[in-house]
Amino acid sequence: MEWDTSCVDWEKRIENSESLIPVGPLFPDQANDALDVFSNLRMVDATGSPLMGDACLPWVMDIVATLFGSYDESTGRRLIKNYFLMVSKKNGKSTIAAGIMLTALVLNTRPSGEFIILSPTKEASDNAYKPIRDMIRAEPELAARFHEQEHIRTITDRLNNATLKVVAADSTTVTGKKAIGVFIDELHEFGKKSKAAGMLTEATGGLASRPEGFVFYCTTQSNEPPAGVFRAKLKYARDVRDGKVKDKMFLPIIYEFPQWMIDRNMHRDLRNAYVTNPNWGVSVDQEVIEQKYQEAASEGEEATLDFLAKHLNVEIGMNLRSDRWAGADYWESRGQSLTLNELLDRSEVVTLGVDGGGLDDLLGAAAIGREKDTGRWLHWGKAWAHPSVLERRKEIAPRLLDFEKDGDLVIVEDIGDDVRELAEIFKMIYDTGKLPEKFAIGLDQIGISFEEPFAEAELPTELLASISQGYRLGGTIKTVERKLAEGSFIHGNRPMMAWAVSNARVEQRANSILITKQASGTAKIDPLMALLDAAQLMALNPVATGLSVYESRGIRFI
Repeated sequence: MEWDTSCVDWEKRIENSESLIPVGPLFPDQANDALDVFSNLRMVDATGSPLMGDACLPWVMDIVATLFGSYDESTGRRLIKNYFLMVSKKNGKSTIAAGIMLTALVLNTRPSGEFIILSPTKEASDNAYKPIRDMIRAEPELAARFHEQEHIRTITDRLNNATLKVVAADSTTVTGKKAIGVFIDELHEFGKKSKAAGMLTEATGGLASRPEGFVFYCTTQSNEPPAGVFRAKLKYARDVRDGKVKDKMFLPIIYEFPQWMIDRNMHRDLRNAYVTNPNWGVSVDQEVIEQKYQEAASEGEEATLDFLAKHLNVEIGMNLRSDRWAGADYWESRGQSLTLNELLDRSEVVTLGVDGGGLDDLLGAAAIGREKDTGRWLHWGKAWAHPSVLERRKEIAPRLLDFEKDGDLVIVEDIGDDVRELAEIFKMIYDTGKLPEKFAIGLDQIGISFEEPFAEAELPTELLASISQGYRLGGTIKTVERKLAEGSFIHGNRPMMAWAVSNARVEQRANSILITKQASGTAKIDPLMALLDAAQLMALNPVATGLSVYESRGIRFI
């Protein structure tokens, strides 16, 4: 039997409110049995407590039919085992989870089988459990068959002792489970948890011995840049949908705006809200959403982006907080593909910057090149970290591991490997002849010492310049933000740098501005500070060969 789970024409389908499921039920009889059960469940919290079959729109029924219709009764095997649904808030995700998992429990024939709904928090698990409880209590036949234990959020089938359990995210809760069906609720929240990958592996590991099993990932878009397991799963789902990856066992259903609509700012027009809200006008109240949007717009861009992520599934590239650095507003628009080698080839002179390096810090490195002919500043960045950062800063650990996969961050095992690797890169750049003879490498004057590893790499000490931080860096901060605004600063469009830039918090101090680690809290800005150190030197208008006019003036501390 052949089928294809890609949906390469999804943009046309979603614009025209057509089904995003490219494959129908592989086994119609199985699908019909499931639809019969699902349709007769009662949606108690809706006005009039209608049956699911009367209240749910076709897009929901298509999901149910395809999921249960992928089960081959003759072999006892489910042919499509993984489902990924991303849809905006208030489109009935909790009700869909309840209906699908209760239907699975009703149809289950495996004695003592286990089904799990895994939620990111206790509150979310309570919300997932209540619709199931209400569906059972609303029908005498279901109430007689199932033993409902609200205090442990567990439903037990009296006929075969199979269970459906709703659990909050905790690795000890799911260890050793052999679940037939797993529903992962609000996957974007798992992306923020440092141990989420292991937790989901434990929760879904039982499918290896349950050929009839399935995993259903359900989520809205995150109100932060996607990270961790959510980022990885979303990328994979998009690749399957777009036909870049062939996976017949994975079905992506993603309600998001096509890029061309976002490029034209059409996602900010609520007349297009139906694109990511298939329940627009049903469970999604148009007037309420319009009021929320107006309220968010009045509060500023930070609140607006939060609204767009939650209610319109718009992916956030950067966290633009109210106290953000002004340059962050232009950062994304100034990115292009740019490797270090390309920067060196295109530049007439290069300056370097370093910042951080503590055990709970990143060691950030930056290169800024002045482009031949145009004079534009080109930027490249990289960072290193010791594994201790992952433990000391668990809240950002998933994001750091993402940057490691991207190749922008190196997790070193031994202290000292980071500065040695950095020194080797700087030596390679020095050997190109693109560095000024003096004051080419800007260092935080109260940071860790680099003199020994730089000496080992045969980098002349004359290259080093100690950069004063705090308010003395204010002029450089303003220079870089102006260059970003006018388009004369170009960077490599790397997620790690976007993250560091969005972490920066600005303080006004007398007639200057500061970007400090204290103001930015636990979030890391070391790669950005390294950029500013390099920018401080580039602002001196250096030349790659011969003596700079500043050398004769003896400038050493800048």
